[in-house]
Amino acid sequence: MTLMLRYKKIFPGISYFRRGMEETTMGLTSYKIENPETGTFYPFVFADIMGLERSNTTSDVENIKLALKGHIKEGYTFSPNAKLTESDPFYNRTLSLDDQVHVLVCVVNAATVAILDDGAIKKLRDVRLAAQCKRRGIVQVAILTHIDEACPEVKRDIKNVYRSKRLKKQMETLSTRLGIPLNCIFLVRNYYHEIETDDDVDTLVLSAMRKIIAYGEDYLKDITDKENS
Repeated sequence: MTLMLRYKKIFPGISYFRRGMEETTMGLTSYKIENPETGTFYPFVFADIMGLERSNTTSDVENIKLALKGHIKEGYTFSPNAKLTESDPFYNRTLSLDDQVHVLVCVVNAATVAILDDGAIKKLRDVRLAAQCKRRGIVQVAILTHIDEACPEVKRDIKNVYRSKRLKKQMETLSTRLGIPLNCIFLVRNYYHEIETDDDVDTLVLSAMRKIIAYGEDYLKDITDKENS
């Protein structure tokens, strides 16, 4: 659920959307995107971490808070029942701006927005509050996935995505329950069995990515300007 920009992490990577988000992530895994023309990587990193558990424990929330601050090293395996401690070799003691999260992305299945239980909402709000308290507040956005499963008219034609009253209602519900503004909620369709890419599907993903990266760059500029003033 996290992201950093410019040697900073971002969640989730585009490959995650293409896999359809069917895999369960148990650790902190970073994804870089290579520029095919130069052979170098673009100056941002997507970091995928374990999602929130449906349980009464809060260890998963506490570990995400540590990840927001940059305390969790690459490769750490999350446990819903254990918080990372300072004695753990995966605990990062020496923090830099590059280690910290600059955009927090909440990923929610559009077909399940209305049935998110109160426990999950409370955990998501706790994470958002922690993000808001850090310095000026980490930028926060949400991505609604599986939009074709949530709306038959989008399943017929993905170009109907922003005409769909059903998806608009899902966005409004998520905005109300999590407190994320509507203009910070993005809609994407997952890849499932396809072996070729689709321009209309990719357009939604890339549009969301561009906005997220722009938010992160603005956040970073604000932080560095504040530190240099």
